[in-house]
Amino acid sequence: MHESRLQFTDAERADPVMGKAVRKAEKAADKAEKAQAKIPTKKVIKRELITDNSSGKIKVKLHFEDTEKKPPSQLKVTDAPAAAVRRQIRRNLRESEDDNAGVEAAGSTLDTAEGTGHLLQEAHHHAQLQPYRAAARAEKQLEKANLHALQKKAEVEQPTSNPLSRWRQKQAIKRQYAAAKAGRGASTAAHTAGNAAKAAKTTAEETGKSAAFVLRHKKGFAAVLGLLLMLAFLLNAVSSCSMMVEGIGAGLASGSYAASDDAIVGAEAAYCAMEQALQRQLDRFEITHDYDEYSCDLDEIGHDPYVLTAILSALHPGEWTLSEVMDTLDMLFEKQYILTVDVETETRYRDPDTGEDVPAWAENAEPYDYSSCTVTLENFDLSHVPVYIMNEETLSRYALYMATLGNRPDLFPDSEYIDKHLVNSYTDYDIPPEALEDAEFAAMIKEAEKYLGYPYVWGGSSPSTSFDCSGFVSWVINHSGWNVGRLSAQGLCNICTPVSRSNARPGDLVFFVGTYDTPGVSHVGIYVGNNRMIHCGDPITYTNINTQYWQSHFYTYGRLP
Repeated sequence: MHESRLQFTDAERADPVMGKAVRKAEKAADKAEKAQAKIPTKKVIKRELITDNSSGKIKVKLHFEDTEKKPPSQLKVTDAPAAAVRRQIRRNLRESEDDNAGVEAAGSTLDTAEGTGHLLQEAHHHAQLQPYRAAARAEKQLEKANLHALQKKAEVEQPTSNPLSRWRQKQAIKRQYAAAKAGRGASTAAHTAGNAAKAAKTTAEETGKSAAFVLRHKKGFAAVLGLLLMLAFLLNAVSSCSMMVEGIGAGLASGSYAASDDAIVGAEAAYCAMEQALQRQLDRFEITHDYDEYSCDLDEIGHDPYVLTAILSALHPGEWTLSEVMDTLDMLFEKQYILTVDVETETRYRDPDTGEDVPAWAENAEPYDYSSCTVTLENFDLSHVPVYIMNEETLSRYALYMATLGNRPDLFPDSEYIDKHLVNSYTDYDIPPEALEDAEFAAMIKEAEKYLGYPYVWGGSSPSTSFDCSGFVSWVINHSGWNVGRLSAQGLCNICTPVSRSNARPGDLVFFVGTYDTPGVSHVGIYVGNNRMIHCGDPITYTNINTQYWQSHFYTYGRLP
C-alpha cells in the first residue's frame, strides 16, 4: 500500500514553523513517485461490459492496462530440487573408484560452472529486486516526512509549551495516521484475497509436481527444508523487532535522556555511595557516641534510580556530566534524608559501692548525669521532592521522563523498581451507556479519560505537570461543573457527604486510608460503578476496587455537593 501525498496550502509552505517540514514531505513524495515509476509493469487485458442503448445488448470491450509486476521471491525454494540433483552428481563422482583424470575434470568443471552460474543468478536476482527495495525505502521516508509535517501542523494549530502534552499530541497523530492508512487499504482487501487464492492454487499444482522428487530424495530435501524454515524464522524475528524499535523510537524521541550512559550511571553510583555512607554512620552510631540509652526510629534507605535520573535530566536540560550535577545530588540527598538526633539529660543517683541506681534521699546517694539519645531518620521519598524544587516547566519535563523512562529502561535492569515501571500501562474500561446518561457523570468521564496513561507525580495538579491522586480528581471536577480549587484527598473528603456502599453511584468519590504513611485519608478516586474507579495510581488508570488491597484500605464513598 502506497503512502499518500499530503496536500498543503501556500500559507502552510510559508509558515516559519511548519514550512521546512512541508517542503521535506513534498520532496519525499516526489522521490517516492519516481521510485514507484521505476518498478516494472506488465500489460494486462481488462474486460469492460458496455450496454448498447439502442439495442439493449451487452457488448464486451477489451483493453490493455499497465499493472505493476510482483517482485521476485527472495527465498528461491524452487532451487532446492536442482541443488539436490547437483549434490547427488558430486557424491557419485567422489564415490567413483575409477582414478580417471576425466572424472576429476568433470567434477572440477561442475564446481566451476555451478559457482559461476550461482553468482550470475544472484546478481540477476539482486538487480530484479533493486527497484522494489528503492520504492520501499522511499515509502518509508515519505511516511516519516508526512508524520513530521502533521506534527508541525498540530504545533501551529494547537500550540503547547510543555513536553508531556507535545508527546501525547504526537502519539495521537501517529494513531490517526495509522488508522487513515488502514482505511485506505481496506478497499483493496478483496483484490488481495483474490491474489492469495490464485497463488494458493498455483502452489498446490507445483507441489504436486515436486512430490515425487521429494520422496526420491527425502533425506537431502529434509535438510534443505529445515535450513529454509530456520532462515525464514530468523528473518521474520529480525524484521518484527526492527519495526517495533523504530516505532517506539520515533514516538518517544522527545522523552529521551540527553546525558550519556556513563554520566547517568555515574550519578546513580554517587548517590548510592552517599546512601551507603549514611547507613554506615547509623550502624556505628553507638560506637562513635557515648550515651547511656539509645532509641532509634529509622526509615529504610533507598531510592528509585529512574526518579533520580528524571530529576537530574529535568533540572539540567541537554547533555549534562557527573561533575555538573554533584551539587544537585547533595541538595536532593539533604531533602530526601532528614536525620535528627535528640539528646535528653537528667540527674540520677547511684550507690558508689554497688553502682546501682538509688533514690536521691538514700544514704551515700551520688548524683550523676544520665543521657538518652533518640535517632530519627525520615526518608521523605525522592519522588516527593520535585514538586518542592521545580517550577511548572521543569516539573513537566520530569513527568515526561517518568512516562518514558528516558527511553532507556535497560539502564538499571537490577533495580527493584524496574518491574513496576515496565508494567506501568493503564487499563481501560467501557462504562455502560446507561451510566453515561447522567450529564454530570458523563462530563467527569470525558475529562478524566483525556489523561489515561499520565504518570503519577507527587504534588502534580495539571496536565502540564501530570497529577497525583487528589490533584487529578480536583482537576477533573473543576472542569466538569464544580469549583472547589486544589484540595488534598482529606480536603475532598471533607466537602463530600458520606454515602454507603449500597447507595454509591457513578460520579461519587471513593476514599482510602493507610495507602502510605500519612494521617487521615491518603487516596481518592472517582467511582464509575461495577466496583471500579478511575484514579491516579501509577499511571492514571481504571482499577477494580473489589480486591484485597483496596478493600483493606477502604474508608468511605462520598457525594460531591
